[in-house]
Amino acid sequence: MNVGDALPPLDIPVTRTLIVAGALASRDYQDVHHDAELARAKGSPDIFMNILTTNGLVGRYVTDHLGPRAVLRKVAIRLGAPNHPGDTMTLTGTVTAVTGDVVEIRISGTNSIGHHVTGTVTAEVPR
Repeated sequence: MNVGDALPPLDIPVTRTLIVAGALASRDYQDVHHDAELARAKGSPDIFMNILTTNGLVGRYVTDHLGPRAVLRKVAIRLGAPNHPGDTMTLTGTVTAVTGDVVEIRISGTNSIGHHVTGTVTAEVPR
């Protein structure tokens, strides 16, 4: 890996099942992640993905590219536009630093309304 290398994009269909399953798996029982009627009552057009699901998908994106020996050392993300059912999130990444076995990757995830997630992942890839 070299600074400037781009990871191939990954399209993730944002399904109702993915949103609800991610919320349940992370024990996030907020109604806006599983109840469309209550989400609308709170101002959202539908349920939306929680940050822990996004965090997991970002980690998967990086480890899928770096391989099974990669160990995530730091994931620092910020959410923007929500991921609603029926949309697609496209993750992209660019290597920003390489120091020995440690690589830093700038991540972006976009959907039809904008940037859903931005951030940086630091991973160790033993040789």
